[in-house]
Amino acid sequence: MDVYPTKVALSKAEELGLDLVEISPNAKPPVCKIMDYKKFLYEQKKRDKALKAKASKVVVKEIRFGPNTDDHDYEFKKKHAEKFLKEGAKLKAYVFFKGRSIVYKDQGEILLLRLASELEDLGKVEQMPKLEGKRMTMFIAPKKVK
Repeated sequence: MDVYPTKVALSKAEELGLDLVEISPNAKPPVCKIMDYKKFLYEQKKRDKALKAKASKVVVKEIRFGPNTDDHDYEFKKKHAEKFLKEGAKLKAYVFFKGRSIVYKDQGEILLLRLASELEDLGKVEQMPKLEGKRMTMFIAPKKVK
């Protein structure tokens, strides 16, 4: 009994010069549609491309500190960090230890935690300060604007 409607649909599709496309194979009875398959694929690719273009791309901005960064430089860099977070970019703040300045790693961590606490209203810490080689890195993601 299932075969008969399929034959009718197939002959109708051939008569129109189109394709019989199975939309939902698991349904009882299976759902088919008469359409131009190449055109359907083209439209689907176009839709996918439009969705991909609308998807937001994550931008990561970096700010570099030294372990002994003074207050004026810190404030200057903090203003840049605020601007980046307001634009919706992720922030990668890091302290770079040159030579023997690695002995000041506690100062570097204090500096990054201070930055995180002062930018708390604009973004949330994604990754706490972590020492990787000669760098102590911290990531801050912007908060969603309502």
